Amino acid sequence: MSHAIHIDDLKEPVLTEEQKGVLAFGEAVSVELSADSILTEARSKTGMSDFGEDDFYERLELLTSEWNNDTMITGIGRMSLHAKLVTFASSRLLIQNTLKKHPEILDIPIEKPIIVAGLPRSGTTHLLNLMAADSRLRSLPLWESYEPIPLPGDTVSDRTTEDPRYQRCAEQWQMMQQVTPHLAAMHPMNPDHIHEELELMGPDFASYNFEWLCMSPRWRDHYYATDQTTHYEYMKNVLKILLWQQRQTDRPSRWVLKCPQHLEQLRALKQVFPDATVVMTHRDPVAVIQSTVTMLAYGQRINRRRVETKALIDYWSDRIEHLLRACVRDRNAVAPECSIDVPFHQFMADDMGMIENIYAKADLPFTEQAKTELQSFIDNHPRGKHGQVVYHLQRDFDIDPEQLRKRFEFYFQTFPIVPE
Repeated sequence: MSHAIHIDDLKEPVLTEEQKGVLAFGEAVSVELSADSILTEARSKTGMSDFGEDDFYERLELLTSEWNNDTMITGIGRMSLHAKLVTFASSRLLIQNTLKKHPEILDIPIEKPIIVAGLPRSGTTHLLNLMAADSRLRSLPLWESYEPIPLPGDTVSDRTTEDPRYQRCAEQWQMMQQVTPHLAAMHPMNPDHIHEELELMGPDFASYNFEWLCMSPRWRDHYYATDQTTHYEYMKNVLKILLWQQRQTDRPSRWVLKCPQHLEQLRALKQVFPDATVVMTHRDPVAVIQSTVTMLAYGQRINRRRVETKALIDYWSDRIEHLLRACVRDRNAVAPECSIDVPFHQFMADDMGMIENIYAKADLPFTEQAKTELQSFIDNHPRGKHGQVVYHLQRDFDIDPEQLRKRFEFYFQTFPIVPE
């Protein structure tokens, strides 16, 4: 049975000695957050200089400008953001180099992917990881999403755990567990964890993913105002590179993917992946919001100079509403023969039965081997394996759950969702 996790110091953190040490270390290091410094370091890291089309520069400059002027970010927070951007810029160089040397990669088809679109914290992670246990489907582990192409000098082994990219990801996860131990219960980030393909838009400096890394209202507004189709095409090309890299292996080629952003980008998603089966999960938005803001508030004890609960609940209530209004508006853009709605309460009550329904929609036989592989995953990954966080929306964020829920009546009227 999982244990309950109570975070009683969410607003006013009581820091451990290790957390104090990490924060002090960050303050002692000077970190330059500028587009030019990021690109210079990426060139040095890879020995390459061709970033391809330069339209990305404006987006990178927007990010670095917004974050650099945010005085509430801690030193260790700036270090983390800098490292993330350098990784993305380095991957962009590697992607460009690979496609330039092997243009035939662009001819590789991405056929009939199964793509999960649903609110963050709405069962999408469990659904994705469960289907990824099916050996007929190709999924994206966290370590590969962070660094889809090895760095020059990396010795890639047939043994995944010996891949330097895997090892770097494992080191990050170990540090995260030490500094923010409750994150394992809220959102596991171990190297084998199946991750969102949205990470592959990072080298194009695109997607709503940056909003999760830091409070970024200027970036959000730019994202809202920009057609995301080209960034979905970029992501698709990286998926092609990953298939090309595995050409000497017997790994499957049919992708199973997921990302909450797809809810507000259904038209772009279907334009870029026209033969996809789209699986839309639905959950009480209040449960989603309280989980989201609690996780982000917990992380702020390390990456911000104070925990900003009011800003978080305001920002993410708006953000979730935007996702859901777009989903309601565009749901009919995805034809019923290639889409399925998955209410959270039904999925939690019978996950295997729901998978069978999804497979039927995706024209994928629900074989005995598949049932065995999926059941093995369920047995080895019980819900709450790392503990379950007890949420206190009223206490920690000064908002009444019932009042917040009224904001989303339009969503409850559209889909069969049960208030939690």
